[in-house]
Amino acid sequence: MINTSFIKKFLLALTVVFLYSCDKDFNAIGDGLIGDDHFGLEPEKYDVLAFNQEITPVQSNFLPTNALGIYDNPVFGTTTANFVTQVVMSSYAPTIGESPVIESVTLNIPYFSHVTATSAEGDNTYVLDSIYGSKDGKLDLKIYESGIQMRNSYFNGGSQLTQFYYTDQNTEFDNKKIGAFLNDSNTASENTQFVFSAAEYKDSITTDGKKTLSRVKPEMRLNLNKSFFQQKILNAPASKLASDDVFQEYFRGLYFNVAKSGTSPSNLALLNFAEGKITIKYKAKTASTTDDPNLTEDKQIVLNLTTGSAVNPAATASLLDEIRKPDYEAAITTNVNKTEGDERLYLKGGKGSAGVIRLSGFASQLATIRDKGWKVNEANLVFYIDAEKMTSADEPIRLYLYDLDNNTVLADYSTESYGGVITKGTDKRGKTYKFRITNHIRNLIKDATVKNVDLGIVVSQSTGTASVASNVLKNKIQIQDDPVKYFSQVPRGSIMSTLGTILYGGKSTVPDDKRLRLEVYYTKPN
Repeated sequence: MINTSFIKKFLLALTVVFLYSCDKDFNAIGDGLIGDDHFGLEPEKYDVLAFNQEITPVQSNFLPTNALGIYDNPVFGTTTANFVTQVVMSSYAPTIGESPVIESVTLNIPYFSHVTATSAEGDNTYVLDSIYGSKDGKLDLKIYESGIQMRNSYFNGGSQLTQFYYTDQNTEFDNKKIGAFLNDSNTASENTQFVFSAAEYKDSITTDGKKTLSRVKPEMRLNLNKSFFQQKILNAPASKLASDDVFQEYFRGLYFNVAKSGTSPSNLALLNFAEGKITIKYKAKTASTTDDPNLTEDKQIVLNLTTGSAVNPAATASLLDEIRKPDYEAAITTNVNKTEGDERLYLKGGKGSAGVIRLSGFASQLATIRDKGWKVNEANLVFYIDAEKMTSADEPIRLYLYDLDNNTVLADYSTESYGGVITKGTDKRGKTYKFRITNHIRNLIKDATVKNVDLGIVVSQSTGTASVASNVLKNKIQIQDDPVKYFSQVPRGSIMSTLGTILYGGKSTVPDDKRLRLEVYYTKPN
């Protein structure tokens, strides 16, 4: 028999807990309410001043990933991405052996890719990630010995300073390249008609006389000139291969240069050069006590790209040439309106452009909001994409909104609801990018001493510390008539990306349903 008295007590206790929870939630409104259900509330909307900002030549060393190739963007123009890197030995002071003779020299750089299917035999079908342009694109790829000794730091007046390399230094490296190109195979797909192939490699490996099959994910795999490495490495004086600093002065690295391959369309890929390596396989006489003077053994030396030691990491640089479309060039240079704002924001990675955002309308109402005691439930900036102009262009998946004055993340960056990822419609094309900046707005209301900083918005290749850290411009740019306020740094995630997008700004001439505004949901005391 059911105890009705117990049920009544249980229901009473449950009601008390529920009411207490509701009371806690109500008291926390303005501090932690998250979600898109605003209980029928309409947001307060504030005008935003937003204008374009050109990114001039920018520091391009210390990037986690680097572009290589040529991308013809129908909206923004053509990006040509070359690359230069130091080369380090996996092990210094190697015992090369007597009378060494090279068998092969192979350059391997893995592509970003993912598996889409696996056959019954275990063969994988891959699709390349982070590749832009024609799927049938070809490049004229040539790899040279670099003639410029790169470094990570230098001394000036007794102080050790960081050495910067910039996106506009391609001509400098091209003019100092040494000798003929090294990927001089008779196979055109390794040089004059190079392709980023998604094919899986099947390598035969012999261990203790037994052959096994090794499957290798898609990679750049090029045969390099054997005579060059015979002289440069195997026949080198032992002192030149003894340590990092001596070797990096002796062999100053590799310069990757791309050009159009005839009339073929081209493309561009982002690569993790840090996983690249050069494997030199050769035969040398052994130190065996055998009487056979011709006995040799198989040996190899591995040279790594871009890694080096923690004390002396290898230096790299992305070298980017841009040919801009006239409309884009005008939008970020001659037609910028810093007083009324721009109708459209042109954001592009690399040596491209950013947007400057000022919460001017909200700032003018701060005193009133504080006096009325309004509590912030949620605050959003929603950027609408000009879908008509972006119809035929690749779209960046992510944008990054940050504190431009201090070149650092906003208070909301570490929260799951921060946003910045593209929202697409049923046509698979981008519609909006939404940022939730609730904590940033709360801080401005709670503390009158907190500065209403300018915000920057850029395209971003990825999230994480490496992407939000900043690289410096070669020449800082004065943002407005303030003699001490400059645009001087750019998040690395933007430099790594070569894509772009066009967003509607906050100018009064922008259609109301597309105009950029700050939307804030409040709880207002009765």
